[in-house]
Amino acid sequence: MAVIRDVIPQLELFQPSSTEDAVALLAEHGSDAWVYAGGLDTLDWFKDRVKRPRVVVDLGAIESLREIRSTPDGLEIGAMAKLIDVVNHSEIQSQFPALAFAAKSAASPQIRNQGTIGGNISQDTRCWYYRDGWTCYRAGGNICYASPPTAMNREHCILGASRCVAVNPSDTAPVLVALGASMVVRRGRSERVVPAEEFFVGPEIDIERMTVLEPGDLLTSIRVPSTWAGTRVYFEKVRDRDTWDFPLVNVATAIRQDGDTIQDLRVVVNGVAPTPVRLTAVENAIRGQARNEDTATRAGDAAIQGVAPLTHNGFKVNLMRNLVKRSIRDEPMTA
Repeated sequence: MAVIRDVIPQLELFQPSSTEDAVALLAEHGSDAWVYAGGLDTLDWFKDRVKRPRVVVDLGAIESLREIRSTPDGLEIGAMAKLIDVVNHSEIQSQFPALAFAAKSAASPQIRNQGTIGGNISQDTRCWYYRDGWTCYRAGGNICYASPPTAMNREHCILGASRCVAVNPSDTAPVLVALGASMVVRRGRSERVVPAEEFFVGPEIDIERMTVLEPGDLLTSIRVPSTWAGTRVYFEKVRDRDTWDFPLVNVATAIRQDGDTIQDLRVVVNGVAPTPVRLTAVENAIRGQARNEDTATRAGDAAIQGVAPLTHNGFKVNLMRNLVKRSIRDEPMTA
């Protein structure tokens, strides 16, 4: 268990005013540095004394990272844009309403007014063994405390486990994958653009990270192309409570139709695996079919191929099946 002490260990706080200064600080301090955005996930770690960085780089003064702007090919959303700004942005509401709805589904009004979209997609897993400071695989140990039959694993993986069975908790991530978004990452003077589908990494790649971000990297923005703008994009989240709760399962499905026929689609689920999972088996099973009850049922059945529930989370199997079915059959909800 975590050892709770009276005070947070001493750290050095930097508050750069530009992206260039922030990137320079991250390059200088490397693995000793912690990026502070909205601070909600950060303060949880610090209050429990589990994470003890020597340097904190606070991005709050960099206004350019908060911008949401139109581009010739869609929208670019600054990583420091608050979730509430994503919810209320007129172009996001008109072109990508599912993204606004997903951002509105995250946490509570107070948290949406503080939390950022970059933080929502980059946040660490909520597995309580890991968050409480147990020396599990993800924390550098040699065991997963959530996988034994007697463990508390109701919220954990039914897909994609590899030693670690913790899940990705983001609500905006599956929508961004469904929309074919890309993440812009700065490191020193270089910049790379990472497709959302490749931004998240599972434990089979790196068991101590959930994204491609490494020490020295800074997520600066999210690019959402116009490819799926104005099309039918569905998002739904199931959680224990109606507010301030992480998903048990969520789903994002983008469909392009010709009449009643599904021409193309992208189906993504989250809360069931270490990363948002694109269900290509579902896409291949119903592409070219009429969007109706039978097709939706076939999609739901295809969604649960290969699931491996743990002792206490078998309910997620039917939940995921039904959410995928509804994402094909029902009309999208809006923010």
